[in-house]
Amino acid sequence: MTTALPPRAGRRCHNALNPIHSTLYFSPDLDREFGALGFTDPNAMRLAARSSALGAVGAGTVAATFYNYSHDFLAQHLPAVWETASPAEVLDARLRTADATLRRLLGDEAVASAEMAEAAELALRATEACTRHARPLYSANADLPVPEQPHLAYWYAATLLREHRGDGHLAALLSAGLDPVEALASHTATGKGMAPRWVLGTRGWRRADWEAATERLRERGLLGADGELTESGAALRAELEEHTDRLDTAPYEHLGAAGVERLTELGRGFLFAAAAAGAFPADLVGKG
Repeated sequence: MTTALPPRAGRRCHNALNPIHSTLYFSPDLDREFGALGFTDPNAMRLAARSSALGAVGAGTVAATFYNYSHDFLAQHLPAVWETASPAEVLDARLRTADATLRRLLGDEAVASAEMAEAAELALRATEACTRHARPLYSANADLPVPEQPHLAYWYAATLLREHRGDGHLAALLSAGLDPVEALASHTATGKGMAPRWVLGTRGWRRADWEAATERLRERGLLGADGELTESGAALRAELEEHTDRLDTAPYEHLGAAGVERLTELGRGFLFAAAAAGAFPADLVGKG
């Protein structure tokens, strides 16, 4: 049985929880924990952190599951990262990083609060309705044990919900006929995606790749000569999100309207506190 939710309620909840998972990738605690394992390259650290649930995989598997990374870039780091540390060691370091990061950003009082325990319980309940088929990153993470401490259980549940939606979003991108760089460039053009400098630095594409992708988008009538989305481009990006919503309804319908509203409220509180504490670079998002 499903429960009717307000329009885009699941997306709003996702938008409150997803960045809490993402704090890991901008955290100095990750550099410290992974540096202790022997990592020296920040890109290698972050690739290992996100892909570790999949096991000791190579560039091909990560290119398929991450979608918008350059295979050549990935091949510079994978599978070599597993010679530095095993996936099990990386997963342990990832959880230590999440612990240190949330304590630093939110404070010990918030970490130990009743609100955090409530948020963890609600988020984990939502994950009960996630599905595994055609969702490799979600499914791999779902095989991991639930951490005992509520703030880590919350981070883990946010990870599951993020990857569940993300896996579905890749299906939507394929359906829309957007290749990896076109997907990135069109998202950046909405003003809500990563700035080109961050995309190129973390996904391994060259400026020439970016310019070629924007030209293809212009030829399709999705971008104007000024680099802004056309009416058709804006409509495509909106449909992409609606398509993703449809593929990601189950966990939020399972939680129910009241539960989704409460989890969104709690998640926003933690997110705003984390952002105010400097969780994300000031220039991360933007068109320039």
